Amino acid sequence: PHPLGRRIADSQKSFRAQDIEEVGDNRHTTFFEMLGNWSFGDYFKQEQIPWMFTFLVDELGLDPKNLYFTCYRGNASLGIPKDTESAETWQKLFKGKGIEAPIADFPEDKGMQEARIFYYDERKNWWSRAGPPDNMPIGEPGGPDTEMFWDFGQHLGLHETSTWKSEVCHVNCDCGRFMEIGNNVFMEYVKTEKGFEKLPKPNVDFGGGLERLGIVTLGNNPDLFLIDEFRKMTEAIEKYSPVKYGGDLKTTRALRIILDHLRAAVFLIGDGVVPSNTDQGYVLRRLIRRAVRFGELVGVKSESL
Repeated sequence: PHPLGRRIADSQKSFRAQDIEEVGDNRHTTFFEMLGNWSFGDYFKQEQIPWMFTFLVDELGLDPKNLYFTCYRGNASLGIPKDTESAETWQKLFKGKGIEAPIADFPEDKGMQEARIFYYDERKNWWSRAGPPDNMPIGEPGGPDTEMFWDFGQHLGLHETSTWKSEVCHVNCDCGRFMEIGNNVFMEYVKTEKGFEKLPKPNVDFGGGLERLGIVTLGNNPDLFLIDEFRKMTEAIEKYSPVKYGGDLKTTRALRIILDHLRAAVFLIGDGVVPSNTDQGYVLRRLIRRAVRFGELVGVKSESL
């Protein structure tokens, strides 16, 4: 039992060191603020999914025509069925807004076509502390997730790189057209010596990035680093550098890395972490060193600070 009860909502500081090499594109950060709601053996899919749709469409005012969702395909060899309940629930919610939402299976149905809901395998739509089902130890809980994506528009799909010109367009592509804005994890299985069995009290774990939710409410600009939170930092860096944000791709990537790493370092230090060569201190030191390195690449001179 949790001391606060079976239903909890929170907002927490989050740091993901594993995302450090991803920083530099239009959406990845190591530090972010995570919004969450949790059910510990209380409500489940039939309550959570409609609540999330209401939150996105009615509370945030997002146009449902730009929303896409992914669900777990299932794995017959593990005895885990396709999560049709989640997919069909999203589909009914779209219908309530007058939008047809066909369901497709990726990669069998590769093209976007008219689909709004996609099935993916455990590499994309499964969560446990250990990762995919094969990596889970005996006794470990896990379950399928259903992720929420915002479509910035097909014309933005190749806006940063030509890498994706030959790729099939789909919601889990990294071209920049789609941005994941939230994820419902449904913890309903436990791995046993006999295989996967249903948990007696399934749980809900929703996580939504505040910064990502913020950028999609602004409309059609897919750059997370243009939110107000980064504005003064950007102006300060530009003051000591000959380059401007939004110029060429290489420069913009460097500025994004500086922005993210400085912010992350400040919050880590605020929580008592100091630079060192071990554990959290090593991560902080790496952030600072990378910020300095990319600062030098864009012409920031230490004597000017």
